[in-house]
Amino acid sequence: MTGRRRTSFPRPFRTAALSAAAAAACTSLIAGCGVIPGTTGGSREDPVTVMTWAPEKTKATNKPGVPAMAQAYARWVNAHGGLDGRELKVLTCNDHNDSAGAADCAREAVDQNVAAVVGAYSQHGRSFLAPLEVAGIPYIGGYGITDDEFSSPLSYPVNGGEPALLAGNGRQLAARCDRVSLVRPDTLAGDELPKLLNAGLADGHHKPVADIRAPEDGTDLTPQAEQALGHAGTGGCVTAALGARTDTFYDSFRRAKDGYPPVRISSVLGSVDQSLVDRTGGATGPYEGAYLTGWYPASGDARWSQMRKVIREQAFGDNRVDPADAGVQTTWIAYTVLKQVVESLDGGDVSARTLRRALDDGLQVHTGGLTPTLSWRFEDMLAASEFPRLINSDVTFQVVREGRLVPARKGFVNVEKTLEQSA
Repeated sequence: MTGRRRTSFPRPFRTAALSAAAAAACTSLIAGCGVIPGTTGGSREDPVTVMTWAPEKTKATNKPGVPAMAQAYARWVNAHGGLDGRELKVLTCNDHNDSAGAADCAREAVDQNVAAVVGAYSQHGRSFLAPLEVAGIPYIGGYGITDDEFSSPLSYPVNGGEPALLAGNGRQLAARCDRVSLVRPDTLAGDELPKLLNAGLADGHHKPVADIRAPEDGTDLTPQAEQALGHAGTGGCVTAALGARTDTFYDSFRRAKDGYPPVRISSVLGSVDQSLVDRTGGATGPYEGAYLTGWYPASGDARWSQMRKVIREQAFGDNRVDPADAGVQTTWIAYTVLKQVVESLDGGDVSARTLRRALDDGLQVHTGGLTPTLSWRFEDMLAASEFPRLINSDVTFQVVREGRLVPARKGFVNVEKTLEQSA
């Protein structure tokens, strides 16, 4: 672990004891204090308190890098003067990959009067968004795994989520595969994936996928692998979008494939990334030649250099923080948004209300080319009834060559029209 410099700020931070004493002195949330739920206080000496959550230590999907990246970002920004002179305080929560846990995290965010939930991951959108909506707390840069993140008026997504990835994957495969098998989780979120992939395939005048469901916590997916191979046939493709279980599926696939014609394999970022390719043998491993669809430039792109520098400075030796992980990357972008929103307030009150107002009023956020310029005005949003909050419909096509994820096509591919037609 690298040493950390003593944090220095333009103005001294209020201590926790002083804050507690001030809170205890208030006889009302309004009278005498001027603080309402969903705010972190109006003084520039008060910290900006936010929360980041993700599932950890579960039998299915785990994203420990998401809160770990948030904490590393806080250490870095605080070591360089904070958010426009304010300390950034990041609270974290484990949603345990279930609806009750997601709701508990949201209620804790409300109880702690956070200014925003930033860069979080959860598959239980309705469970956590309802409490945030009641409290008026914005949800900035969530991972994009649920449809609710693209419909809630308090959600400010930074990518196109699963909808853009699957629609893009269909576009990527349409010209390359005679037939396509999709292996996806047998969950409510997973039920949406075939329709989205089919929308992308239809753009290339391709017939629909074979929809193959897999248990989210399955440890042997041989039956699903055999189904996928059987449908794909000669010249076909098998694509899997199973999150952390994608490698489990392709392990079963490797054992089953000898009895079937050769096929190409595919996936989406978040299910397969550079670290997984490295762990499974790189250029000699099973993912060599695989097609991948992502939200952002490949992990080796120079545009990630600032994030990598922060990780080296503040999370050296922390194996949870993998710069090739889509959750870590999305968290970095989400906190980039938060920083620019706070700076746009120009020393004014930082609260859930003022953050929402700045975002709703058309603030433009620049991410150094990792995404297009982000803005959440009504006119910036997709004309699709199912995804009314989706503002970034760009994806990237990548391929594994010589063990490295590299661009299969230069620049971004926009799938806005594909998503609009799928609604």
